[in-house]
Amino acid sequence: MGCRLNSKVNTVLKMVRFISLSFFVFLHLSFNCFSQENRPNIIFILTDDQRWDALGFAGNELIHTPEMDRLAEEGVFFENAFVTTPICAASRASILTGTYERTHGYTFGQGEIKPEFIDQSYPALMKDSGYYTGFFGKFGVNYSGFESLFDVCENYDRLDRFKDRRGYFYKTIDSDTVHLTRYTGHKAIEFIRQAPKDKPFMLSISFSAPHAHDPSEEQFFWDKEFDSMYESSLFPEPPLSSQEYFEAQPSYVREGENRNRWHWRFDTEEKYQSSMKGYYRMISEIDQEIKLIREELVKQGKDKNTIIILTSDNGYFIGERQLAGKWLMYDNSLRVPMIIYQPGSVQGVRFSDIVLNIDIAPTIFDLAGIQIPKSWEGLSLAGFLDEKPDVFPRKEFICEHLWQVDIIPPSEGLRTEKWKYFRYINDPQHEELYDLESDPLETRNLSLNPEYHDQLLDMRHRFEEKEKEMRHWKPYYY
Repeated sequence: MGCRLNSKVNTVLKMVRFISLSFFVFLHLSFNCFSQENRPNIIFILTDDQRWDALGFAGNELIHTPEMDRLAEEGVFFENAFVTTPICAASRASILTGTYERTHGYTFGQGEIKPEFIDQSYPALMKDSGYYTGFFGKFGVNYSGFESLFDVCENYDRLDRFKDRRGYFYKTIDSDTVHLTRYTGHKAIEFIRQAPKDKPFMLSISFSAPHAHDPSEEQFFWDKEFDSMYESSLFPEPPLSSQEYFEAQPSYVREGENRNRWHWRFDTEEKYQSSMKGYYRMISEIDQEIKLIREELVKQGKDKNTIIILTSDNGYFIGERQLAGKWLMYDNSLRVPMIIYQPGSVQGVRFSDIVLNIDIAPTIFDLAGIQIPKSWEGLSLAGFLDEKPDVFPRKEFICEHLWQVDIIPPSEGLRTEKWKYFRYINDPQHEELYDLESDPLETRNLSLNPEYHDQLLDMRHRFEEKEKEMRHWKPYYY
């Protein structure tokens, strides 16, 4: 009797479980169908070493970037966009994880990025959320599980073993060798064509351009189609190019890699003109690929539901202070272009609020309707796409370059809307303070001026309090 009763009870329980499971599967599928129809596709475009003003919409009258300009004209443009760390490895880790360098701890020479951060990166979580994901180009972060983060992906960059144009020309399309920029655009178009119809997609495109090819004497390489572009252009000398601004730097900057690369690219008028033409041609080549990608979206009927975000991994010196490269805490290094285009949203609006590279991941999630991890330190920028955005809370941010390497002095500081304070980590007695409202080019260091002593103490204290807070902060999740 007991066995028969148990058998009936088990049968009923199995039926209840089956009905319950079927109900939840139905709800899940119904929700997915609804959400996939309404969730937008997202394309994130990252360039390498493109400074904030290297596009026409920023007021640059020499550069030819009609597609980037059109994105800005049809979307929103952030006039004060910055990276928190001006070097590719750490900046890209911050973009992936929505956190500062002193939080994720990743830069060159650190091995692989910590698993607790890559597990909470936007690629991993977007894929888990039901998006069809792809990545093509320079990942820039050492992680052996790269291929597990995306449905379709390929990680490649310039090849330093080639000390000539082959560093940029080694990928092929239909057996023809092409520039990496063309190859990346081609892979993006393939992805759009092959993306499933029943899922939204998230595509990350990371161009190696306009990064110079460091091992080569010529430095900049582009496709021959762009040979004539800027040929007749005469680039004015960069601001702050006189000797006094170079001499004002501490010895470890004057003798460091920023100066070394200035000799590679800008130390003669001939080199300067040649390098600027090459740098601009490489940006214009990216611009052409953006045009082709947007045309493909139209062909596939996906243009009305695809958001496009564009920024760069860091800024760039083009001879200011007789320096080149990035790495330092001046705005030349920190400031980047940032554009968000959403079909049907506000158009051609410029915002002066401080936005950061660590805001990219939260923005992607917010636009996709996905819960933003509590471990992320960035803020969503989705509100700027509304007609009347809420007041943006950020008024300042920590800037940092923590990599301990002989040729680049590590530094850290605090930037507000009005003030910039920074110091060199291995020489903390050397401090710099700038009033950005009256001195946007950062020419007058006020740190030793008695009239600004209280302001120096205030900025130093504010930085150290923020740094202390971050030092004791531990990542926590949902």
